[in-house]
Amino acid sequence: MLQSPAPNPVWHGQPIVLVGLMGAGKSTVGRRLAQRLHLPFVDADTEIETAAGMTVSDIFARFGEAHFRDGERRVIARLITGEPRVIATGGGAFIQDETRALILDNALSVWLDASPEVLVARVARRDTRPLLREGDPRAILEALARVRNPIYAQAHLRIVSQQAPHDATVNAILKAIGL
Repeated sequence: MLQSPAPNPVWHGQPIVLVGLMGAGKSTVGRRLAQRLHLPFVDADTEIETAAGMTVSDIFARFGEAHFRDGERRVIARLITGEPRVIATGGGAFIQDETRALILDNALSVWLDASPEVLVARVARRDTRPLLREGDPRAILEALARVRNPIYAQAHLRIVSQQAPHDATVNAILKAIGL
């Protein structure tokens, strides 16, 4: 019995960078994806907090978003060099031109695209999101999606993140990258 050849793999061992709005599942999916690929997992926000010695919220409050984004770009540039790994970025990282260019040139970017309903349900679990502290989370997320989704669409792959077990999203990524 003849078997058709396997599809050309999209992933060639470079870092995999997950991008998307807050609540899309980047950290949770990233951990599980890294485990399945036998790669290290790194959360860029955690690395930023370690480097700065303070939380993302504190950096925003004390120094402003521009300062945070500069540090974020430098941390991501460091993370995408060296050994392959799975990296979860903050929701605004890929929106920054320089950071996006670094990711697109040096990694496989995967946009986790989730509906506003899924995002609101997920972000309601924690009060650690600086951008959601001033107003209705749904309205804020919808406004962010209108601005950011066309930019996230520049990622190498788009995977829909649904209100389903995170392993479904992991499996969709693995299939999309040819594994």
